[in-house]
Amino acid sequence: MDSNVIETAGLRRTFGKKGEIEAVAGVDLRVGSGSIFGFLGPNGAGKTTTLRILATLLPPSAGEARVMGYDVAKDPEQVRRRIGYVAQSGGSDPRMSGRGELVMQGRLFGLSGQAAKVRAQELLEAMDLADAGDRATEGYSGGMRRRLDVAIGMVHKPGLLFLDEPTTGLDPQARARMWDEVRRLRETGTTVFLTTHYLDEADALCDRLAIIDHGRIVAEGTAPELKKAIAGDVVTIGVDGSGELVARLLEQQPFVREAGVVDGAVRLYVDDGEASLPLVLRLLDGQGLAPQSLALHRPSLDDVFLRQTGRSLRDAA
Repeated sequence: MDSNVIETAGLRRTFGKKGEIEAVAGVDLRVGSGSIFGFLGPNGAGKTTTLRILATLLPPSAGEARVMGYDVAKDPEQVRRRIGYVAQSGGSDPRMSGRGELVMQGRLFGLSGQAAKVRAQELLEAMDLADAGDRATEGYSGGMRRRLDVAIGMVHKPGLLFLDEPTTGLDPQARARMWDEVRRLRETGTTVFLTTHYLDEADALCDRLAIIDHGRIVAEGTAPELKKAIAGDVVTIGVDGSGELVARLLEQQPFVREAGVVDGAVRLYVDDGEASLPLVLRLLDGQGLAPQSLALHRPSLDDVFLRQTGRSLRDAA
């Protein structure tokens, strides 16, 4: 597998008696070791289904997938020994202490009683949970429970950790803390594969990411690469029922690369946004059209998603 810890080819998963629902529709992936790889897309895009296949929790309907060098369909036990998995809902027992959860998980992975206790203490300290380690987890905050979930997934020191929507439902402070923990995992050599529908999370954390929609990967690369592919700046013009007219007028101009109407607003892709704004206003004024709003910004991951799918990821999520 060279330096790749995940390789898939034509990966598919269907549901229904006749396979009429295609949740994963031919996914090809390569994930390098020692990195944070992000799977970005709205709810229902196929992120969790793909992750569950890679974690051997769902069999693929077609295609191939190798994780840590092993075929997920033929050698699921070997895969499970080498990965950690943290589901969206978590898995801690509210009646047990954080330490008790970690010791139990260690024992399930074959550690001796003493080794499991030592490992539990290491993880409690690493996740800043040492002071709460002997308290029942029902008293933990959302951020504390999520850090414990990650610790449970790391008990056996996996080379690859799957995190499914790791910060959903957390407040901003807890999200920032979780980001720090994910970065720390990468620094220790652990490869992290995370799913998210948060644009800022993918932008801030991921060394490389794939954008998925309707079970298909529509774009892949580093965040700067994906943004650069759009080129130039984005101008958004708020208009009142005349979007198509304004788009047709502006798309003919030499300084406009592309024009279209999204959610009632006109969106332009231009080389130089600051130079284009006066020209846009002059053209609209000449036609007796007054914009309700005018905005300029650099391309974002949402623009990448919009360019590939025709809709905003923020709205879809």
